[in-house]
Amino acid sequence: MAYYNSYNPKLLDGVERIHFIGCGGSGMFPLIQILHARGYALTGSDVEETKITAAERAMGMTVTMGHNAANLGDAQLVVYSAAIHEDNPERIAAAERGIPMVERAVLLGYVSRLYSHSVAVSGTHGKTTTTGMIATMLELAGKDPAAVIGGKLPLIGGYGKAGGSDSIVVEACEYSETFLYLTPFIGVILNIDNDHLEYYHTMGKLKLAFQKFALLSHTVVFNLDDPNTLAVMNTIDRPVFSFGIENDARFHAVNIREYRPGFYEFDVEELGEHFAHLRLNVPGYHNIYNALAMCCCVRPLGLKPEDAERAAESFKGMGRRFEIKGECNGAIVVDDYAHHPTELAATLKTARELGYKRVIAVHQPFTYSRTKALMQDFADVLGAADQVVLLPIMGSREVDDGSVRSEDLAARIPGSVVVAGLDEAAAWVRANAGEGDLVVCMSCGDLYKAADKMVEQ
Repeated sequence: MAYYNSYNPKLLDGVERIHFIGCGGSGMFPLIQILHARGYALTGSDVEETKITAAERAMGMTVTMGHNAANLGDAQLVVYSAAIHEDNPERIAAAERGIPMVERAVLLGYVSRLYSHSVAVSGTHGKTTTTGMIATMLELAGKDPAAVIGGKLPLIGGYGKAGGSDSIVVEACEYSETFLYLTPFIGVILNIDNDHLEYYHTMGKLKLAFQKFALLSHTVVFNLDDPNTLAVMNTIDRPVFSFGIENDARFHAVNIREYRPGFYEFDVEELGEHFAHLRLNVPGYHNIYNALAMCCCVRPLGLKPEDAERAAESFKGMGRRFEIKGECNGAIVVDDYAHHPTELAATLKTARELGYKRVIAVHQPFTYSRTKALMQDFADVLGAADQVVLLPIMGSREVDDGSVRSEDLAARIPGSVVVAGLDEAAAWVRANAGEGDLVVCMSCGDLYKAADKMVEQ
């Protein structure tokens, strides 16, 4: 069975035709764009028609609905997403025919190596936004970068682009150590928090993975204010660019002020000298850190401080990152990807800073293990909202053993309510939200569908 889940420098040698199983995913599409632009003949399959599959067909790619061995055609390499299991008929057929197969994260490692100036953004929180900021900076500087991002960047009209230069910016996820397939020119570590412990089990193993990521990078950009990140960086020997607010990092934010509720501007000093003045067009104090990480990339990428200033002013956020969906009964409805207590806390702090009469938090817990392990942390941070509405836990890759329910979390949050699903969440908001309220839907699952239903009505 020809699987390649470690680096094989000859994987793409002689390959002209590549088949993608699960081609409609947002993580697959930027890779398809890049390989299409480089002249590969591509085919794909999925189970649902989406805007992405429509865009792929518009590129001239053959996309088939449904999984069938015949879909492989004369493919010389098969790429599958993490959602495609070994019993998939196309994977079985590829194995029987001896066609090499790689998971999407492995292919990302190969693709990123095609670019001499690759930037990989890692961290428990803030990856998508920071990747978007850096891509915006390169794009507005005329560098035409390739990009692979976990959210939609309005400037480029999607989750990524093929680009036409030697630069690529990718979001580097730590789940299952997939970011260790990358060997970036610049490796960014935003923070390290207690997430994905169902995989790592201990913080020590999680930090070890980030240590390996740093060692795979030529240059490391890191958050000097984050103790876990600092502990990792104290053990490696690489060129570094540090950033921070509380500590005297190489890139240090000073003179921070709100220029309107929830929105910040500040000066950036490099080694004690003025570097730039940044005015952010995305709300939230936490975005100061993301913008500082962007500033750290200026020197190694051969850019100028004014490129960072322009990007900060132009960047207005990513899809599903405090994304305003519209109104419901005069209340503003926001969709946000937050799903870890630290992310919920940052999102709700931003919501509070905006000065609405009430903040209504609608939350869909993600995975049973995380909800159970961090139950009190979730209860504490959600308590910052005036009203909490909980949906059933979205198990995703996990099996429900019946040991934890959203009702267990609700019991720790006075006045909270539990609804049966997406339709019921939308109905609750339509019946209870009003003028002056801010409804914040927070989930990395499909809660955005409920947010859309709230606005539709």
